[in-house]
Amino acid sequence: MFWVTKFSGFFAVAMVIIVLSPSLQSFPPAEAIRSSNIPFQITSNNVPLNRFSFRLAPIFKNAAECTTILRESSVCNPSLVHVAITLDVEYLRGSIAAVHSILHHSTCPESIFFHFLVSQTNLETLVRSTFPQLKFKVYYFDPDRVRNIISTSVRHALEQPLNYARNYLADLLEPCVSRVIYLDSDLVVVDDILKLWSTNLRKMTIGAPEYCHANFTKYFTTSFWSDPRFSGTFSGRKPCYFNTGVMVIDLKKWRRVGYTKRIEKWMDIQKTNRIYELGSLPPFLLVFAGHVAPIEHRWNQHGLGGDNVKGSCRDLHAGPVSLLHWSGSGKPWIRLDSKKPCPLDSLWAPYDLYGFST
Repeated sequence: MFWVTKFSGFFAVAMVIIVLSPSLQSFPPAEAIRSSNIPFQITSNNVPLNRFSFRLAPIFKNAAECTTILRESSVCNPSLVHVAITLDVEYLRGSIAAVHSILHHSTCPESIFFHFLVSQTNLETLVRSTFPQLKFKVYYFDPDRVRNIISTSVRHALEQPLNYARNYLADLLEPCVSRVIYLDSDLVVVDDILKLWSTNLRKMTIGAPEYCHANFTKYFTTSFWSDPRFSGTFSGRKPCYFNTGVMVIDLKKWRRVGYTKRIEKWMDIQKTNRIYELGSLPPFLLVFAGHVAPIEHRWNQHGLGGDNVKGSCRDLHAGPVSLLHWSGSGKPWIRLDSKKPCPLDSLWAPYDLYGFST
Protein backbone atom coordinates (compact mmCIF):
# COMPACT_ATOMS: atom_id res chain seq x y z
CA MET A 1 0.00 0.00 0.00
CA PHE A 2 2.08 2.87 -1.37
CA TRP A 3 0.11 5.60 0.44
CA VAL A 4 1.54 4.51 3.74
CA THR A 5 5.10 5.16 2.61
CA LYS A 6 4.21 8.27 0.59
CA PHE A 7 1.94 9.99 3.09
CA SER A 8 2.98 13.45 1.98
CA GLY A 9 1.94 12.70 -1.60
CA PHE A 10 -1.38 11.26 -0.44
CA PHE A 11 -2.02 14.31 1.70
CA ALA A 12 -1.35 16.57 -1.30
CA VAL A 13 -3.88 14.61 -3.36
CA ALA A 14 -6.47 14.83 -0.62
CA MET A 15 -6.05 18.60 -0.33
CA VAL A 16 -6.31 19.17 -4.06
CA ILE A 17 -9.40 16.96 -4.33
CA ILE A 18 -11.03 18.98 -1.55
CA VAL A 19 -10.21 22.27 -3.31
CA LEU A 20 -11.15 21.07 -6.79
CA SER A 21 -13.99 18.72 -5.92
CA PRO A 22 -16.59 20.64 -8.00
CA SER A 23 -14.24 20.36 -10.98
CA LEU A 24 -13.45 16.69 -10.53
CA GLN A 25 -16.97 15.36 -10.31
CA SER A 26 -17.75 12.27 -12.36
CA PHE A 27 -18.48 12.91 -16.02
CA PRO A 28 -21.69 11.95 -17.84
CA PRO A 29 -21.74 8.46 -19.35
CA ALA A 30 -19.70 8.39 -22.55
CA GLU A 31 -20.38 6.41 -25.70
CA ALA A 32 -17.65 3.94 -26.58
CA ILE A 33 -15.89 4.21 -29.92
CA ARG A 34 -14.37 0.84 -30.63
CA SER A 35 -11.26 0.64 -32.75
CA SER A 36 -13.04 -1.64 -35.22
CA ASN A 37 -15.47 1.21 -35.93
CA ILE A 38 -12.82 3.84 -36.63
CA PRO A 39 -12.80 4.21 -40.43
CA PHE A 40 -9.07 4.40 -41.01
CA GLN A 41 -5.95 2.29 -40.83
CA ILE A 42 -2.90 4.49 -40.42
CA THR A 43 0.49 3.86 -38.95
CA SER A 44 3.37 5.78 -37.44
CA ASN A 45 6.72 4.10 -36.94
CA ASN A 46 4.96 0.81 -37.67
CA VAL A 47 2.46 1.38 -34.82
CA PRO A 48 -1.16 1.14 -36.05
CA LEU A 49 -3.16 4.11 -34.79
CA ASN A 50 -6.37 2.12 -34.85
CA ARG A 51 -5.20 0.49 -31.63
CA PHE A 52 -6.39 3.68 -29.91
CA SER A 53 -9.96 3.59 -28.64
CA PHE A 54 -11.28 6.83 -27.18
CA ARG A 55 -14.72 7.32 -25.69
CA LEU A 56 -16.92 10.03 -27.13
CA ALA A 57 -16.45 13.14 -25.03
CA PRO A 58 -19.47 14.87 -23.49
CA ILE A 59 -20.79 17.94 -25.27
CA PHE A 60 -19.95 20.94 -23.13
CA LYS A 61 -22.25 23.95 -23.25
CA ASN A 62 -21.43 25.56 -19.97
CA ALA A 63 -23.10 28.98 -20.23
CA ALA A 64 -26.07 30.36 -22.17
CA GLU A 65 -24.25 33.55 -23.16
CA CYS A 66 -21.68 31.52 -25.11
CA THR A 67 -24.07 30.70 -27.95
CA THR A 68 -23.46 34.03 -29.69
CA ILE A 69 -19.87 32.96 -30.34
CA LEU A 70 -21.14 30.22 -32.63
CA ARG A 71 -22.31 32.73 -35.24
CA GLU A 72 -18.84 32.81 -36.78
CA SER A 73 -16.81 29.60 -36.66
CA SER A 74 -13.90 30.89 -38.76
CA VAL A 75 -10.44 30.65 -37.22
CA CYS A 76 -10.25 34.45 -37.65
CA ASN A 77 -13.18 35.07 -35.28
CA PRO A 78 -11.77 37.63 -32.81
CA SER A 79 -13.82 36.10 -29.98
CA LEU A 80 -11.92 32.80 -30.08
CA VAL A 81 -9.35 31.55 -27.60
CA HIS A 82 -6.54 29.81 -29.52
CA VAL A 83 -4.76 26.78 -28.03
CA ALA A 84 -1.94 24.85 -29.74
CA ILE A 85 -1.07 21.25 -28.80
CA THR A 86 0.99 18.57 -30.55
CA LEU A 87 -0.47 15.18 -31.47
CA ASP A 88 1.68 12.10 -31.85
CA VAL A 89 1.33 8.40 -31.12
CA GLU A 90 3.34 8.32 -27.91
CA TYR A 91 1.52 11.23 -26.27
CA LEU A 92 -1.85 10.98 -28.03
CA ARG A 93 -3.63 9.79 -24.90
CA GLY A 94 -2.27 12.74 -22.97
CA SER A 95 -3.27 15.24 -25.67
CA ILE A 96 -6.86 13.95 -25.71
CA ALA A 97 -7.03 14.23 -21.90
CA ALA A 98 -5.65 17.78 -22.05
CA VAL A 99 -8.33 18.86 -24.53
CA HIS A 100 -11.02 17.17 -22.42
CA SER A 101 -9.88 19.00 -19.29
CA ILE A 102 -9.86 22.37 -21.03
CA LEU A 103 -13.39 21.94 -22.37
CA HIS A 104 -14.67 20.69 -19.01
CA HIS A 105 -13.50 23.73 -17.08
CA SER A 106 -14.15 26.47 -19.63
CA THR A 107 -17.03 28.85 -19.10
CA CYS A 108 -17.39 29.08 -22.88
CA PRO A 109 -15.94 25.89 -24.44
CA GLU A 110 -17.52 26.98 -27.73
CA SER A 111 -15.01 29.84 -27.85
CA ILE A 112 -11.91 27.62 -27.91
CA PHE A 113 -10.17 26.86 -31.19
CA PHE A 114 -7.53 24.12 -31.08
CA HIS A 115 -4.51 24.07 -33.38
CA PHE A 116 -3.07 20.54 -33.50
CA LEU A 117 0.52 20.14 -34.70
CA VAL A 118 1.26 16.72 -36.21
CA SER A 119 3.98 14.87 -38.05
CA GLN A 120 1.67 11.96 -38.96
CA THR A 121 -1.32 12.21 -41.25
CA ASN A 122 -4.99 11.26 -40.78
CA LEU A 123 -5.18 12.15 -37.07
CA GLU A 124 -8.03 14.55 -37.83
CA THR A 125 -10.53 11.68 -38.07
CA LEU A 126 -9.60 10.39 -34.62
CA VAL A 127 -9.98 13.83 -33.04
CA ARG A 128 -13.34 14.38 -34.73
CA SER A 129 -14.57 10.98 -33.55
CA THR A 130 -13.81 11.89 -29.95
CA PHE A 131 -14.87 15.57 -30.04
CA PRO A 132 -17.54 15.90 -32.78
CA GLN A 133 -18.25 19.59 -32.11
CA LEU A 134 -14.69 20.74 -31.51
CA LYS A 135 -13.37 23.76 -33.36
CA PHE A 136 -9.93 22.74 -34.58
CA LYS A 137 -7.46 22.55 -37.43
CA VAL A 138 -4.60 20.11 -37.97
CA TYR A 139 -1.24 21.44 -39.17
CA TYR A 140 1.43 19.18 -40.61
CA PHE A 141 4.92 19.90 -39.30
CA ASP A 142 7.62 18.45 -41.53
CA PRO A 143 10.28 16.78 -39.35
CA ASP A 144 12.90 17.54 -42.00
CA ARG A 145 12.55 21.21 -41.17
CA VAL A 146 14.54 20.71 -37.96
CA ARG A 147 16.13 17.29 -38.30
CA ASN A 148 19.51 18.68 -39.32
CA ILE A 149 19.70 21.21 -36.49
CA ILE A 150 18.55 18.98 -33.61
CA SER A 151 21.39 17.89 -31.33
CA THR A 152 21.47 14.90 -29.01
CA SER A 153 19.93 15.37 -25.58
CA VAL A 154 20.08 13.74 -22.15
CA ARG A 155 16.71 12.11 -22.95
CA HIS A 156 15.86 10.60 -26.32
CA ALA A 157 12.27 11.89 -26.11
CA LEU A 158 13.60 15.46 -26.16
CA GLU A 159 15.17 14.86 -29.58
CA GLN A 160 11.88 14.24 -31.41
CA PRO A 161 11.29 16.82 -34.18
CA LEU A 162 7.72 17.53 -33.09
CA ASN A 163 9.10 18.95 -29.82
CA TYR A 164 10.40 21.83 -31.92
CA ALA A 165 7.09 22.60 -33.66
CA ARG A 166 6.36 25.28 -31.03
CA ASN A 167 9.22 27.28 -32.56
CA TYR A 168 7.23 27.59 -35.79
CA LEU A 169 3.74 28.47 -34.56
CA ALA A 170 4.01 31.94 -36.08
CA ASP A 171 4.65 30.36 -39.50
CA LEU A 172 2.16 27.48 -39.24
CA LEU A 173 -0.90 29.29 -37.91
CA GLU A 174 -2.98 31.70 -39.98
CA PRO A 175 -1.75 35.33 -40.01
CA CYS A 176 -5.06 36.43 -38.44
CA VAL A 177 -4.18 34.46 -35.27
CA SER A 178 -2.28 37.06 -33.26
CA ARG A 179 -2.09 35.22 -29.92
CA VAL A 180 -1.95 31.56 -28.92
CA ILE A 181 -1.58 29.46 -25.78
CA TYR A 182 0.92 26.65 -26.30
CA LEU A 183 0.45 23.60 -24.07
CA ASP A 184 2.34 20.34 -23.73
CA SER A 185 0.49 17.03 -24.06
CA ASP A 186 1.21 15.76 -20.52
CA LEU A 187 -0.97 18.15 -18.55
CA VAL A 188 -4.55 18.88 -17.54
CA VAL A 189 -6.20 22.25 -16.96
CA VAL A 190 -8.45 22.53 -13.89
CA ASP A 191 -9.49 26.15 -14.28
CA ASP A 192 -11.08 28.35 -16.97
CA ILE A 193 -8.42 28.76 -19.65
CA LEU A 194 -9.84 32.19 -20.48
CA LYS A 195 -8.00 33.42 -17.38
CA LEU A 196 -4.69 32.31 -18.87
CA TRP A 197 -5.65 33.70 -22.27
CA SER A 198 -6.28 37.11 -20.70
CA THR A 199 -2.68 37.40 -19.46
CA ASN A 200 -1.27 40.90 -19.86
CA LEU A 201 1.97 40.37 -21.76
CA ARG A 202 2.86 44.04 -21.36
CA LYS A 203 5.52 44.63 -24.01
CA MET A 204 6.79 41.05 -23.95
CA THR A 205 6.38 38.44 -26.69
CA ILE A 206 5.75 35.50 -24.38
CA GLY A 207 4.32 34.96 -20.92
CA ALA A 208 5.02 31.97 -18.67
CA PRO A 209 5.39 31.08 -14.99
CA GLU A 210 8.99 31.89 -14.03
CA TYR A 211 11.08 30.11 -11.40
CA CYS A 212 13.85 32.48 -10.39
CA HIS A 213 14.96 30.31 -7.46
CA ALA A 214 16.14 27.61 -9.89
CA ASN A 215 19.85 27.29 -10.63
CA PHE A 216 19.84 28.89 -14.07
CA THR A 217 23.47 28.03 -14.80
CA LYS A 218 22.76 24.29 -14.93
CA TYR A 219 20.82 24.62 -18.17
CA PHE A 220 24.04 25.37 -20.05
CA THR A 221 27.45 23.75 -20.23
CA THR A 222 30.66 24.99 -18.65
CA SER A 223 31.97 25.90 -22.10
CA PHE A 224 28.96 28.18 -22.59
CA TRP A 225 29.58 30.12 -19.40
CA SER A 226 33.34 30.33 -19.98
CA ASP A 227 32.96 31.84 -23.45
CA PRO A 228 31.83 35.49 -23.38
CA ARG A 229 30.59 35.18 -26.98
CA PHE A 230 27.83 32.95 -25.63
CA SER A 231 27.35 33.91 -21.97
CA GLY A 232 27.33 37.59 -22.96
CA THR A 233 23.86 37.10 -24.41
CA PHE A 234 22.50 37.47 -20.86
CA SER A 235 24.34 40.72 -20.23
CA GLY A 236 21.92 43.29 -18.84
CA ARG A 237 19.24 40.66 -18.31
CA LYS A 238 18.01 38.91 -15.19
CA PRO A 239 17.25 35.48 -16.65
CA CYS A 240 14.98 33.03 -14.85
CA TYR A 241 14.05 29.48 -15.75
CA PHE A 242 10.63 28.95 -17.31
CA ASN A 243 9.01 25.80 -18.64
CA THR A 244 8.10 26.02 -22.34
CA GLY A 245 5.22 23.56 -21.91
CA VAL A 246 2.89 26.41 -20.90
CA MET A 247 3.27 29.70 -22.76
CA VAL A 248 1.10 32.56 -23.94
CA ILE A 249 2.62 33.87 -27.16
CA ASP A 250 2.11 37.16 -29.01
CA LEU A 251 2.39 35.80 -32.56
CA LYS A 252 2.08 39.23 -34.13
CA LYS A 253 5.20 40.47 -32.36
CA TRP A 254 6.97 37.13 -32.88
CA ARG A 255 6.48 37.44 -36.64
CA ARG A 256 7.56 41.08 -36.68
CA VAL A 257 10.81 40.49 -34.78
CA GLY A 258 11.59 37.11 -36.39
CA TYR A 259 12.15 35.03 -33.27
CA THR A 260 12.12 31.72 -35.14
CA LYS A 261 15.38 32.67 -36.87
CA ARG A 262 16.92 33.68 -33.54
CA ILE A 263 16.07 30.28 -32.04
CA GLU A 264 17.43 28.46 -35.10
CA LYS A 265 20.67 30.45 -34.82
CA TRP A 266 21.28 29.06 -31.31
CA MET A 267 20.44 25.55 -32.50
CA ASP A 268 23.08 25.91 -35.23
CA ILE A 269 25.64 27.05 -32.65
CA GLN A 270 24.75 24.06 -30.46
CA LYS A 271 25.60 21.64 -33.28
CA THR A 272 29.23 22.75 -33.28
CA ASN A 273 29.84 24.04 -29.75
CA ARG A 274 27.65 21.93 -27.42
CA ILE A 275 26.45 24.72 -25.17
CA TYR A 276 23.48 22.87 -23.58
CA GLU A 277 22.09 19.35 -22.97
CA LEU A 278 18.30 19.68 -22.79
CA GLY A 279 16.59 19.57 -26.20
CA SER A 280 14.25 22.41 -27.19
CA LEU A 281 14.23 24.34 -23.88
CA PRO A 282 17.64 26.11 -23.85
CA PRO A 283 17.17 28.00 -27.16
CA PHE A 284 14.00 29.53 -25.67
CA LEU A 285 15.91 30.49 -22.54
CA LEU A 286 18.67 32.05 -24.63
CA VAL A 287 16.23 34.17 -26.60
CA PHE A 288 13.60 35.03 -23.99
CA ALA A 289 14.87 34.52 -20.41
CA GLY A 290 14.77 37.88 -18.69
CA HIS A 291 12.15 39.11 -21.15
CA VAL A 292 9.14 37.04 -20.05
CA ALA A 293 5.81 38.36 -18.79
CA PRO A 294 5.35 36.56 -15.46
CA ILE A 295 2.30 34.34 -15.01
CA GLU A 296 1.13 32.94 -11.68
CA HIS A 297 2.72 29.61 -10.74
CA ARG A 298 -0.74 28.08 -10.43
CA TRP A 299 -0.71 27.84 -14.25
CA ASN A 300 2.16 25.37 -14.33
CA GLN A 301 2.39 22.97 -11.40
CA HIS A 302 5.18 21.21 -13.27
CA GLY A 303 7.55 18.33 -12.57
CA LEU A 304 4.81 15.84 -11.62
CA GLY A 305 6.36 13.25 -13.94
CA GLY A 306 9.29 12.95 -11.54
CA ASP A 307 12.89 12.63 -12.57
CA ASN A 308 14.88 9.82 -14.12
CA VAL A 309 14.78 7.73 -10.93
CA LYS A 310 12.41 4.85 -11.62
CA GLY A 311 9.21 5.16 -9.63
CA SER A 312 9.98 8.62 -8.29
CA CYS A 313 6.95 10.75 -7.36
CA ARG A 314 6.57 14.45 -6.78
CA ASP A 315 4.27 16.49 -4.56
CA LEU A 316 2.49 19.68 -5.54
CA HIS A 317 4.22 22.99 -5.08
CA ALA A 318 2.75 25.26 -2.43
CA GLY A 319 -0.14 27.45 -3.55
CA PRO A 320 -3.30 27.22 -5.69
CA VAL A 321 -3.62 24.97 -8.73
CA SER A 322 -4.97 25.81 -12.19
CA LEU A 323 -2.85 23.46 -14.30
CA LEU A 324 -1.16 20.14 -13.44
CA HIS A 325 1.84 19.26 -15.60
CA TRP A 326 3.53 15.84 -15.67
CA SER A 327 6.79 17.13 -17.09
CA GLY A 328 9.64 14.73 -16.45
CA SER A 329 10.16 11.13 -17.44
CA GLY A 330 7.05 9.59 -15.83
CA LYS A 331 3.65 9.91 -17.51
CA PRO A 332 0.41 9.29 -15.59
CA TRP A 333 -1.22 7.01 -18.18
CA ILE A 334 1.79 4.70 -18.20
CA ARG A 335 1.97 4.50 -14.42
CA LEU A 336 -1.78 4.00 -14.06
CA ASP A 337 -1.78 1.18 -16.61
CA SER A 338 1.15 -0.50 -14.88
CA LYS A 339 -0.71 -0.36 -11.53
CA LYS A 340 2.17 1.65 -10.08
CA PRO A 341 0.76 5.19 -10.01
CA CYS A 342 2.06 8.15 -8.09
CA PRO A 343 -0.48 9.75 -5.75
CA LEU A 344 -1.08 12.77 -8.00
CA ASP A 345 -1.76 10.59 -11.06
CA SER A 346 -5.30 10.19 -9.72
CA LEU A 347 -5.88 13.86 -10.60
CA TRP A 348 -5.18 13.14 -14.28
CA ALA A 349 -7.35 10.02 -14.48
CA PRO A 350 -10.82 11.72 -14.60
CA TYR A 351 -9.92 13.31 -17.95
CA ASP A 352 -8.67 10.13 -19.60
CA LEU A 353 -10.96 9.10 -22.47
CA TYR A 354 -8.93 6.07 -23.48
CA GLY A 355 -10.64 2.66 -23.58
CA PHE A 356 -14.23 1.42 -23.60
CA SER A 357 -17.08 2.56 -21.40
CA THR A 358 -18.54 -0.07 -19.09
